[in-house]
Amino acid sequence: MPNLVLKGAELAADIAACRTERGSVAFWWLGQNGFAIKGADTTLYVDLYLKDDPRRATPPAFRPDEVVNADLVLGTHDHSDHVDRTALPGVLSASPGARLLASKVTRARLVSEGYPADRVLGLDDGETVRFDWGHVSAIRAAHEFFDRDPDLGYPHLGFVVCINGVTLFHAGDGVPWEGLISAIADHDPDIVFIPINGRDGARLRRKCYGNYTFQEAVDICGALRPKLCVPMHYDMFPGNQERVELFTDYLDVKYPGLPCWVGNPGERVVAGPWP
Repeated sequence: MPNLVLKGAELAADIAACRTERGSVAFWWLGQNGFAIKGADTTLYVDLYLKDDPRRATPPAFRPDEVVNADLVLGTHDHSDHVDRTALPGVLSASPGARLLASKVTRARLVSEGYPADRVLGLDDGETVRFDWGHVSAIRAAHEFFDRDPDLGYPHLGFVVCINGVTLFHAGDGVPWEGLISAIADHDPDIVFIPINGRDGARLRRKCYGNYTFQEAVDICGALRPKLCVPMHYDMFPGNQERVELFTDYLDVKYPGLPCWVGNPGERVVAGPWP
């Protein structure tokens, strides 16, 4: 089980106190695909999963009411470890200025469930939403399948986030598809967050939808050549994990010198500025 370096109010205080210079961001891994991202004085959360589920191998980083500093909460797709309905009402209450951003498919579901329409934003593949701190663009993801809704678009997304002069790509969950690398490369990301836990028939049979293998994730990073690679989605649930050292070793052998971060959840990481 990964150890939380900081958690709860202590972690929230560390995020609130952090300031990054132009051309740099800070991030905190929260387990699975979850991250807090700080650029200047703006705080984003991606795939915030806080449910106190006994199956978890990585404990929750916060109680929902401890997330008091969110400006935007992004959910890449509507699975409970990425859009956590047990946590979102508490997060929105604790961070009254925060909004949610998800696919248009997920947004429609959330609004139909009573989430305030003015606090939930929706994107589809190729679309961008702009804020005073930067912008977020969506790239479709194939979580085994695209599952495109004919009216609302793609339910599974990766997000390109431009904040404080840094471009991040958070892949969400997905598998390779023709054109994926060029779609990401068009944004020239500085940091790539990518799942590595793979897929197989046994998992798909029980509706545990798959992700890139560690080899596929390494090759995507090798093609994109970001300034930092960050593997994710390898720690949380027994039976759907991966040894992260397989990713780092393959990356080191195949693309020597390509920077990578692997650490513990709740640890502050500052990336940039770069020459």
